[in-house]
Amino acid sequence: MRRIGYIALGSNLCEPTKQLQMAVEHISRLPKTRILLVSRLYETTPLGPKNQPNFMNQVISIETGLTALALLKSLQLIENQMGRVRNLHWGPRIIDCDILLYGNLVIDSDTLTVPHPGLTTRAFVLYPLFEIAPELVLPNGEKVRDLIRARSLECCL
Repeated sequence: MRRIGYIALGSNLCEPTKQLQMAVEHISRLPKTRILLVSRLYETTPLGPKNQPNFMNQVISIETGLTALALLKSLQLIENQMGRVRNLHWGPRIIDCDILLYGNLVIDSDTLTVPHPGLTTRAFVLYPLFEIAPELVLPNGEKVRDLIRARSLECCL
């Protein structure tokens, strides 16, 4: 079964714009997967430690025949191939690829949580998601448009 998924991409190291472009290229080569839409880039301040460079963020939509777990493993492999090092929570990173949504499924396992736990509160995810899917309704019935309004979220530099 093919599903529509949304993936958040972020980088603040080694020419972040280039890193995001490379990640999109890698994702476009995944089996049973095609990229549907790509948001513009959003520059944002770090969520974690402030003594690091600003992030570049974007969201892409895909259609995939991969299972959610296979997609997660593929994204983690891309992160590793691109040089991602996990040594500081919310620290600087060359690339971050997070599954925001996978169809209308709700997944809560030790390995994967979908919708992404930070989806409804992070402007740097909601704005690019709204850009490419303005009518999107989350599995819990909330509209991305309403989340931005209700939280008066301001995004980006």
